[in-house]
Amino acid sequence: MELPQNYSAGANAKPLGNVTLSVTGLPSLESAAPKEFGGPGDRWSPEDLLVAAVADCFVLSFRAIAAASKFEWLDLNCQATGKLDKVDRAIQFTELDIAAILTVAAGTDESRAQRLLEKAEQACFITNSLKSTAHLHAKIVMA
Repeated sequence: MELPQNYSAGANAKPLGNVTLSVTGLPSLESAAPKEFGGPGDRWSPEDLLVAAVADCFVLSFRAIAAASKFEWLDLNCQATGKLDKVDRAIQFTELDIAAILTVAAGTDESRAQRLLEKAEQACFITNSLKSTAHLHAKIVMA
């Protein structure tokens, strides 16, 4: 992979209603403020999208690291949770928890699986790009 890489996304809105998010070559996505900020609560919000990006990046990072390590696995379920709080005068995400449940075949080296999950957390460039701290809570399940 060559660096730097540039990514571009657009947002279009009227005074009221949803925000239309766009990326060239992909279907548009409707967004709105979450209920907590006066939104309808029935659309993806910027807060949802940020936390989903953390979960997505973790899973994709693990997939790449596992493939490079020739590590066999069956399923990875990741639930990311972000804590939005006020710091000084700014509202920001202050913590990100990543709960990962990795399912592997019976007899798999559990400590190796744990190390690869930890490498995925360290490699995720979405969490590496954020000011908040990230915490991984991993669970290995033998099938």
